[in-house]
Amino acid sequence: MNAIPTAIPGLLIIEPKVFGDDRGFFFESFNRRKFAGLIGRDVDFVQDNHSRSAKNVLRGLHYQIRHPQGKLVRVVQGAVLDVTVDIRRSSPTFGQHFALELSAENKRMLWVPEGFAHGFAVISDTAEFLYKTTDYWFPEHERCIRWNDPALAIDWKLQTAPALSGKDALGKTLAGAELFA
Repeated sequence: MNAIPTAIPGLLIIEPKVFGDDRGFFFESFNRRKFAGLIGRDVDFVQDNHSRSAKNVLRGLHYQIRHPQGKLVRVVQGAVLDVTVDIRRSSPTFGQHFALELSAENKRMLWVPEGFAHGFAVISDTAEFLYKTTDYWFPEHERCIRWNDPALAIDWKLQTAPALSGKDALGKTLAGAELFA
């Protein structure tokens, strides 16, 4: 397992060591000790989530203002454009976003620490997305930033308007959102 730093401190691309031959492949998708060594601290994942979405579905940008969640995300079928936004006001990278293609083919993962809004857009016909979280889901504390906030200027790489949930369609702008200190 290897960690690749991004331009936003704490946000890491995780590349597993994949062993493959004509029979298929094997890789260790999570090892607590190795992961703690990569991110510099031990985390306790308490919940695993799995979603399946069709092409052009966009989920996000989500976060919890109380009970913030760190997330280890990956795709096991298809491909997504995964996007994170630093929403920590005290951070030197506040308001900056990072986008990365995650796919079943590239087997990359992304560590999204607490203090980030997170979302993804499906760029294949379908995609299955897995993520581990460091805290439970509390719907009363969940918040959403608008996927198309002009202040963020995120290029979602979509050819048509995305399919959104009602909640995501009502997301707030970064300027109007409840954020971290």
